[in-house]
Amino acid sequence: MIRPFGWNEFLFILTAAQWTLALSAIAFAGGGIGGFAIALARTSGARPLRLAAAAFIRLFQGTPLLMQLFLVYFGMNIIGFQINAWIAAMVALSLHASAFLGEIWRGSIEAVPEGQSEAATALGLRYAHRMRFIVLPQAARIAVAPTVGFLVQLIKGTSLASIIGFAELARAGQIINNATFQPFTVFSIVAALYFAICWPLSLTARRIERKLARAAAR
Repeated sequence: MIRPFGWNEFLFILTAAQWTLALSAIAFAGGGIGGFAIALARTSGARPLRLAAAAFIRLFQGTPLLMQLFLVYFGMNIIGFQINAWIAAMVALSLHASAFLGEIWRGSIEAVPEGQSEAATALGLRYAHRMRFIVLPQAARIAVAPTVGFLVQLIKGTSLASIIGFAELARAGQIINNATFQPFTVFSIVAALYFAICWPLSLTARRIERKLARAAAR
C-alpha cells in the first residue's frame, strides 16, 4: 500500500545519511593506510615493490567500483567467507580508495624537488629520516587539496553500495520511494543531503588550493 511521505520517512533517510558518513570515514581511513603504503612503494628504490604497487593501482583504477563491490561481496561468499553488505562495502571502498590515494600521494611525493632529498642525503640522513623530516611534510601540503577532492568523490561513490543491499543514503531513498511513490520529493531530499555533505568539502578544497597557490607565488 502506498503511504504518504512524512516525518518518519524523512528521519529514515536522515539516519541513512549517518551510515553514508560512517562508510565514507572508514573507507577513507582504510584507504589512507593502504594509499600511504602504496605511495611509499611506488617511490621506493625496490623495483618489485614499484611493480606490485603499480599493478594494484592499475587494477583498481581500471575497473568500475561497482564491479569491485560485486567481486568482494559475492566472491567472498562463494569461496566460503560469509560477509554482510556492510563489511563488503567497507573492504571494496577501502581498496578503491587505496589505489587512488596512493597515486595522489605518489605524485605529491615526486612533486617535491629532488634537490631536497639530495641535500638530506648529503647531510647523512637515511631514507626513513629523509622521508619523515624532509619529503613528506612538503608533499603533505601539495596533497591536501586533491585528497579532499577525492574524499568528495568517495562520499558520492558510497551510493553504489546500495546495489549489494547496504542501506546508505541512496538505498534509503529507493526504499522510501517504493513505499510512497513520490520520487521527486524523496530524491530531492537525498540530493540535498549529498549536497550538504559534499559542498563544504569542495569549498574547503578550493580554499586550500588558493592558499597553496598564493604561498607558491611568494
